[in-house]
Amino acid sequence: MHTMSRMGDVLAGFHAAWEFDSDSLLIRYERGMRTPKLFQALGERRVPLAALSGVTLAPGRRGTVVLRAEPRPGADPLMEAAAGQLKDSSDPYRLVLPAERETLAEYYADELRAVLPDDGAEPAERFLVAAPETPRHFKAYDAKASFDGRTVSFRWFWTGASSAKWKAGDQTFAVADLAGVEWRSPEAFEGHLRLLGREPVTGGGTAQPDQDPAAVVFGLGYGPVHESLPFAAAVLAAAKASGTAVPVPAGAARRDPADIAERIRHLGELHLAGLVTDEEFSVKKAELLAEL
Repeated sequence: MHTMSRMGDVLAGFHAAWEFDSDSLLIRYERGMRTPKLFQALGERRVPLAALSGVTLAPGRRGTVVLRAEPRPGADPLMEAAAGQLKDSSDPYRLVLPAERETLAEYYADELRAVLPDDGAEPAERFLVAAPETPRHFKAYDAKASFDGRTVSFRWFWTGASSAKWKAGDQTFAVADLAGVEWRSPEAFEGHLRLLGREPVTGGGTAQPDQDPAAVVFGLGYGPVHESLPFAAAVLAAAKASGTAVPVPAGAARRDPADIAERIRHLGELHLAGLVTDEEFSVKKAELLAEL
């Protein structure tokens, strides 16, 4: 098998550095005000070569080039939980370099391609990249979510939780009872984290997140990506280790027409109150109509 010509080499870019080993890629993220918070939260990640399907090099913005290691489907719990919702700037597999280092970047891209497994495009049967460590916790808009590696708990806030959640009471879920997670980025409309049970849990995964005791909802400043996504990834990995967990792709759920109509009415109220711009109203209304 071909091996990296110079193991231990380090390629440093903006916000991160890649260290090459014979069987893995160690990605170390910088700490600093300009570094994306998700990178700072991750610290560093060791990615086995078996967890990669390819390497790309493309022009970036403002005189940069972007080297990207492409994660193999099903290999990284973080990327599985993210379900394609991460912005490029927060993609942990991108390394941004000055354009004058393009030749060096191309050299390492070729080196990596030469050692990647032939079956890299095939979905991995198990997670190959370590999940974020536990315990983890974060504040959602309506609850404090905690995960100790064995159980997930939601403690409702009286200022944000719906009456349905108050009626159900604080919730505790054993990892062994979970089939997966549904994470919707807090940077999008109606962001939330929902736990999916092997057996139907309260709400059944069909109720709206603000009414479902198996879900917490995000809001401005609540459930930020760098806190809620590693949390979701850790829960997903633990659930999969105890059985067969399935992350739900973004946009997979279909809604009841009456619920869509209610959401559009609420959106219209926000628009009339000046809390949503004309463009935001049009875009979100089209998204809701598309779910019918």
